[in-house]
This record gives sequence, structure tokens and C-alpha cells, in this order.
Amino acid sequence: MPEKQSPFEPHSHAFGQDIKRPGERRTIIVIAITGMMMMVEIATGIIFGSMALLADGLHMASHTVALGINLFAYVYARRHAHDEHFSLGTGKVNALGGFTGAVLLAIFALVMAGESIERIINPVDIAFNQAILVAVAGLIVNGASVKILGLHRHHEEFELSEHSHDHDHDHNLRAAYLHVLADALTSILAIVALILAKYADLIWMDPLMGIAGAILVSSWAFSLLRTTSHLLLDRQGPDILCQQIQEAIESDGDSSVTDLHLWSVGPSIYSAIISVNTNTPKSPEEYKKRLPGHSELVHVTIEVNRRTAR
Repeated sequence: MPEKQSPFEPHSHAFGQDIKRPGERRTIIVIAITGMMMMVEIATGIIFGSMALLADGLHMASHTVALGINLFAYVYARRHAHDEHFSLGTGKVNALGGFTGAVLLAIFALVMAGESIERIINPVDIAFNQAILVAVAGLIVNGASVKILGLHRHHEEFELSEHSHDHDHDHNLRAAYLHVLADALTSILAIVALILAKYADLIWMDPLMGIAGAILVSSWAFSLLRTTSHLLLDRQGPDILCQQIQEAIESDGDSSVTDLHLWSVGPSIYSAIISVNTNTPKSPEEYKKRLPGHSELVHVTIEVNRRTAR
């Protein structure tokens, strides 16, 4: 028997996800740097019997794994961009990578807080010189990683205002950025706490700084969880774009938008389903021509209904 042909006209739903994103290359570099520092710290910690070095090395290992998940999301989305089993492409893999990274950040914050509380209850002797050296080395590596990711130049993209367009960001890259930023913050707090503990005998500053860091990291994690979960659950797209679509469809004074669904299918790309009521129906293509010239509207379905007389 001849192979059954699809009744649908073939067209791509890749929507640019098959192109290697800048964040993927940057993440690879950061993983390489972090991985090398991790191996050095674990090896020297074992050789010299330093728990501070070993603990920091294992900590960096956890973040290397997290960054690896972010890299996997980039590669998976790109390699499966033309897979027809993904009905609207693989753009949401980006949000899924960011969501996973946010969960790991939240776990990291809980571990930080728990360990710090344990240190307050049961203080331990600190090898100040070794610990400060480790913290400084970690700060240098993580500072370089933040610079490589390049997001320090676009910090306004990560403002947590309710008015920000959460849909417009590479959330996978944001998760990677927050991981290295959390590491850098941990190193800074550790340096400050260790210096105060060593020279001012304020031993309690070390675990207190850990709790402060955990609170800040958890706030980043929950912010990222909120924005990425909105994308994964198909929350309505930006109000301004919805308004532009409605005004464009209703510009003839006769048509009215009775239903509008706008959701993200990837970073800065949207799919839309629009229901139109009108006295003089036109073809869906005619209404599509009215839509604002936004390249982010990549998949639009328009239903046209004749307005019923009352």
C-alpha cells in the first residue's frame, strides 16, 4: 500500500530554535572554567587534607552540574527544532532549563541556610588563611564567569518588577547567570566574614553571612521559578502586544475581537489564536495582514464569525 500522506501542508515550526544561541557558547566556556577550578580544589583538598578546599570544590561541582543542565537544554532545543513531534517547536525547552536551574538554586539556598544554622549551633574551628585563599580564588573564577556570560551589561533585563516582560528573556541563560552570580556572592560574603572573624574575633559573622546569602539566592530562585512557570503554563502574553493585536483587528470599525489567546512558544516568540466577529467577514489572511509587524508573532490562527443579528 502507498504511504499515507499527511493532509496538512508541511511547514517548519523551528522558529529560529535551530540556530545556536550566544548563551550556549558562553555556557560552555563557563562550564570549562568552573570544571577546571573544581578539579583543582578537590585534588588539592585531598592532597593537603583541607576540608575548606574540598568543600568548596564539591560546591563548585554542584554548580557545574547545574550549568550542564542549562547547556543540555540549549543543545536539545537546537537539535530537535525540526522534530514534528513538538507541535509548536522546542522554544519552551529554554524555559524548562531555566525552571530546572531555579529549582537547583532554591535547593542550594536551603543547603546554605541549613549549614549556616548548624555552624551557629555547633561552631567549628576555621583555618582562616586557607579559607580566605579559597574564597578569593572562587571569586576570581566566578567573576570571570559572570563577565563571560555578559549579562552584567544587561542587568535591567533581570529587574523583578511586575511590569517587566518576563516572556522576552532567555531564561535558560538567566538561570546559568544566577548560578555563577550566587557563587560570586557566596565568595564575597565569605571573604568579608572570614576577615572579620580573623581580625575582630567575630566568629559568628561567618554563618550569619551564609544565612544572608541564602535569603538573597532564594529570592532570585523564586523570581525565576515564577517567570518560567508562567511560560510553561501558557500564561497570557504581554498586555501591550494583546492591545496592539486587538486594535489592529478592530481598525475597520466593524470587526471586534471576541477571544484572544497569546502565549509564548520561546524567547520573544508567540503563538496566537484570535476569534473575530464582524458583519462583513473577510478571509483570515486579510486579518493577518492587519496585525502589527512583529517578527515575534510566529504562529497565528484566526477564526472569523459573522455577527448574528439581534
